[in-house]
Amino acid sequence: MRATDVLADGFSRVQENVHAVVTGLDVGQLAYQPGPQANTIAWLVWHLTRVQDDHVSNLPLAGSPREQVWRTGGFARRFALPFDESATGYGHTIDEVSAVRASARDLVDYYDATHAATQDFLATITDDDLNTVVDTHWNPPVTMGVRLVSVLDDDAQHIGQAAYIRGLL
Repeated sequence: MRATDVLADGFSRVQENVHAVVTGLDVGQLAYQPGPQANTIAWLVWHLTRVQDDHVSNLPLAGSPREQVWRTGGFARRFALPFDESATGYGHTIDEVSAVRASARDLVDYYDATHAATQDFLATITDDDLNTVVDTHWNPPVTMGVRLVSVLDDDAQHIGQAAYIRGLL
């Protein structure tokens, strides 16, 4: 098994969990906050998808960078959020978290489109490509492999948080 196969499997597990967490919930349930400063399921799923979409689309590949699914798939327009189209949720205030109201269908559709783009990307790279430095702003510099693991880790944490909130419902 190649390392890229392991990454592809990891992202597929996130996809399964996104479906499990949001399916059957209405907009109000997806916007439920278990505390006054808590994230919502809708924001967590939107955020993990935005980060994956943003980070993977910026990884080097022929013709890189690629456009984000958020834009090309019409999701920015579909979600119609009250902040800049480039926002990924990083540093959001509780008011911005609360502003992310979306249906389960919209969240699943956006994740599925982002997941497909991620899988397409992973299918084009080799294990050797994972050693490519993609960010020199850190010490040590960040490689493609480290960036992908970071995104996968962030996704896993956030979908786990969303599953916890669903359990509280």
